[in-house]
Amino acid sequence: MEENNNTLETLLERAGDYTKTTIELVKLKAVDKVSDSISSVVSRTISLLLIMMFFLMGAIGVSLVIGDALGKSWYGFLIVAGFYGLVGSVLFSS
Repeated sequence: MEENNNTLETLLERAGDYTKTTIELVKLKAVDKVSDSISSVVSRTISLLLIMMFFLMGAIGVSLVIGDALGKSWYGFLIVAGFYGLVGSVLFSS
């Protein structure tokens, strides 16, 4: 009888350990997915910011070159802004 009691206690102990381990595994998997998502968002955000800075600096450079060719800097900025407005309108309408 005592042997059955020990077996039952051992079984309950193992079931409790299994439950604790399963809960810990679920927590670790959740942390893994969250950290993967956050790192992906951060890296994409940094890449997007760098690309935007590249295009911004390029647009300023082109504006200054056009403005220099036309005699007034603001002409170049106006032309580049109009170009971006036209491109944006075409993309928005399609």
